[in-house]
Amino acid sequence: MNSEFTIAVHSLVFLAYLPERMASSETIADNVCTHAARVRKIMGCLRRAGIVETREGTRGGYRMVAAPQTVSLGAIYRVMAGGSLTPSWCSGSPDMDCVVSSNMQEVMHNIFGAAEKHLEAYFGQITIADVLAQIHECQDC
Repeated sequence: MNSEFTIAVHSLVFLAYLPERMASSETIADNVCTHAARVRKIMGCLRRAGIVETREGTRGGYRMVAAPQTVSLGAIYRVMAGGSLTPSWCSGSPDMDCVVSSNMQEVMHNIFGAAEKHLEAYFGQITIADVLAQIHECQDC
């Protein structure tokens, strides 16, 4: 998993929290505690996915167009981090004579693939609205 997923979730929860669901990349970056250029890159991915839109000008920024109740963390995961659970390198080699080494890559690929499906299913049950509700609950603690 990568930090872009966390930044995307944080940014969308922040936009959902705002009355007009709109903020500049600098405002979002300050809230997330990261650089505005990084936010712009992530928001570009979310824009292409139809979750946010961009408005130019002095009153411009990013606006959440999808309803927070309809945007699942699973959808965000697929946009921002899909496939990242599987490592880019795995031990072993299909060219080896050893049964362990020659099969390890395929077996681990299948294990990580199944784990990612479970993770996506779990994230699919949680929406941006749910995360915002949990934040409000924490505030009351």
